[in-house]
Amino acid sequence: MSQKRIAVYPGSFDPITYGHLDIIERGLEVFDEIVVAVANNIGKKELFTTAERIALIREAVSDNPRVRVDTFEGLLVDYVMAQGARVILRGLRAVSDFEYEFQIAQMNHNLRREVETLFMMTSVPYGYLSSSIVKEVASLNGQVEALVPPTVYKALLEKFPRR
Repeated sequence: MSQKRIAVYPGSFDPITYGHLDIIERGLEVFDEIVVAVANNIGKKELFTTAERIALIREAVSDNPRVRVDTFEGLLVDYVMAQGARVILRGLRAVSDFEYEFQIAQMNHNLRREVETLFMMTSVPYGYLSSSIVKEVASLNGQVEALVPPTVYKALLEKFPRR
């Protein structure tokens, strides 16, 4: 019997969008299991707490037993190894994403040679979509309902009540 193919999909997911879910769904075509690993990025001002983000992601992927949602601290590569995975899954929207992601992938590979990074291009409808854009548009009472799962939309309305 072959070993289970597990990938870790790390991110802040503040909040999770349909772009993230697209990467998860397509990643499941390659991997047996995906661990969505919610990171606490000290460089970003978070709208949702870690617990809120985990709950929103779990709700969004609740129909798929091949997706686990977790959080981690410390080095991503150590977390990946602890999960029995050897692959970090990352989504790329544009060339601007690639430069940063390439540097991170190289550092991760330098830290743990057995951990590889797999880049997936986002599907065309999500090429412009980011959590930051969703938060900004929602904060200005713009329409984001088509960009996020219903529970995330509801949570955004609670954070940014309509004027």
